[in-house]
Amino acid sequence: MMSEISLAQQKFLLTQKRHRRTVAVSRFFIFLCFFGLWEGAARLGWIDSFFFSSPSRVLLCAYNMALDHSLFIHIGVTLFETVASFALALILAVTVTIILWFNKKISETMEPYLVILNSLPKSALAPLLIVWLGANYNTIIITGMSVAVFGSILNLYTSFQSVDPEKIKLIRTLGGTKYHILAKVVLPASIPSFFSIMKVNIGLCLVGVIIGEFISSRQGLGYLIIYGSQVFKLDWVIMSIVILCLVAWGLYSLLSRLEQNYQKRMS
Repeated sequence: MMSEISLAQQKFLLTQKRHRRTVAVSRFFIFLCFFGLWEGAARLGWIDSFFFSSPSRVLLCAYNMALDHSLFIHIGVTLFETVASFALALILAVTVTIILWFNKKISETMEPYLVILNSLPKSALAPLLIVWLGANYNTIIITGMSVAVFGSILNLYTSFQSVDPEKIKLIRTLGGTKYHILAKVVLPASIPSFFSIMKVNIGLCLVGVIIGEFISSRQGLGYLIIYGSQVFKLDWVIMSIVILCLVAWGLYSLLSRLEQNYQKRMS
């Protein structure tokens, strides 16, 4: 019986391995087809390479900017601003959510304002923040944070409210305080939602940072995009967009790996 179970497990693992390999090959094939078609269309004149660029021109542009290290400076600035706004948004969201959870009156009072602030287009706030706070890194970081923080508070508070009430009753029966309920039940139960919020927030913070760089920055990938479009250096624009995609994918993959490691420790 044990050999049959072991054989079935081996077959299942082999199937899963083949599935992951098929997905990886399919993704790489789509990647090659897209960039191959793009390069071929530019070389054959199907599209104007001045306006649409091409993979070879993007790589050449990135290589030339890497030689004088300007590319790394722009990437580093955007990456720093994104990580800083992401960290501040998480800290603020967790702090405010805990306050709302502890005091029901405050949560009921603030709920409509949080919904309104979350629905407000953050691109409309960016010019005001720059006028109020000045054109500097801090303003861009706050702009990035503002895109993610209100939605994070609402989602995290919903997660806090969805905790199994039977576990809360058990803590209270044993004489536990509200602090014990938070530390022993609510926060541990909300960790999966916390990881989901983080994976969404990292992209939102990147979007907010780029909005801020569009308006007030002299460095960063957002600056390269807006300046390149103004002077018709469209290779800069497309190169920056490609790099932004890679940065977003890398940050998301890092958070996904952290989530997987946590799940392995809990299992």
